[in-house]
Amino acid sequence: MRLAVQAAWKYQGLAYPNPGVAAVVTLEGKLVSIASHEQSGSSHAEVLALLKAYEFISGKTIDFDRGNAFLAHQFLRSLPSAFFAKCSMYVTLEPCNHEGKTPSCASLLIDLNVKSVHIATLDPIPSHSGGAKRLQASGIEVHIGLLKQEADELLEPFIIWQQRAFVLFKLAQTTNGRITEGVISSFDSRIHTHKLRRVASKLVIGGNTVRIDRPTLDCRLIDAKAPDLFIYTADEKNIDRTIPLFNVPNRDVDLGDNLDFLNTPSLILVEGGEGMLKAWQDKIDWLLIYQAPMLNSKRLSYNIDMNLKTLHHQNIGDDLIIWSKKI
Repeated sequence: MRLAVQAAWKYQGLAYPNPGVAAVVTLEGKLVSIASHEQSGSSHAEVLALLKAYEFISGKTIDFDRGNAFLAHQFLRSLPSAFFAKCSMYVTLEPCNHEGKTPSCASLLIDLNVKSVHIATLDPIPSHSGGAKRLQASGIEVHIGLLKQEADELLEPFIIWQQRAFVLFKLAQTTNGRITEGVISSFDSRIHTHKLRRVASKLVIGGNTVRIDRPTLDCRLIDAKAPDLFIYTADEKNIDRTIPLFNVPNRDVDLGDNLDFLNTPSLILVEGGEGMLKAWQDKIDWLLIYQAPMLNSKRLSYNIDMNLKTLHHQNIGDDLIIWSKKI
């Protein structure tokens, strides 16, 4: 289950509006596959893990888009009825019990007659829950609650954005906490940022960033649509509307200091320096810190008093990324 939790963090936020979920498949106690839900509308973690397990067990490679949930479910159901009978699954979230953009994972696991399913935490959305009970009723061995606290932390953004905006503040710094001129993060970290921008409901930046850096703030590194933008400023007149960010196709750009949009269920990504961090500190749910392996003598830093709890950390390229929340 710990392997599943770690895998789910790699796609935290990227599957918005779905939660970060991962699954592990074992065969007679031996690890055969790990997979994470990668994108809303595509195959869930359980399905991707089962496809990988099939490839490992059979020695064959599937020849269709594994992200196509309907094709994936159809293929898995076409296998011999006992193919997964000795397999167990570990999943961070209760297998879905409903039919939506994808078929039900609970129904699939029942049809595949897997040996057992270990679930870290139950689905907090009533209309999606009930998968565990269906599995048990079908005769599948079900265990609930392994690493529940860790799985619940993974789900926190998902639960928040059901009711209001979940606000994620992204920052980049050196190992000694400095903000340097130019690029700090590795290319892999910047790719990750662009993936978050792609799914964010809105990207928020400060007016000073626009005036000084004149950024574009698009998703060019992954060739995706740029996020809608909100420039947080009380001085709208002193914004040069000829800079590139205003000319990105299919993007809405708003300016001002009215934050009523935070009442709407959404994922809000905030990027900025010390000024924005101080201005938004009471609105931030989580922070995402990209820490570059370098020391720098620059004086510029995030000079603020804020106690944080580290939720997860992992390497990405040369950098360390740290997910944290205020305490």
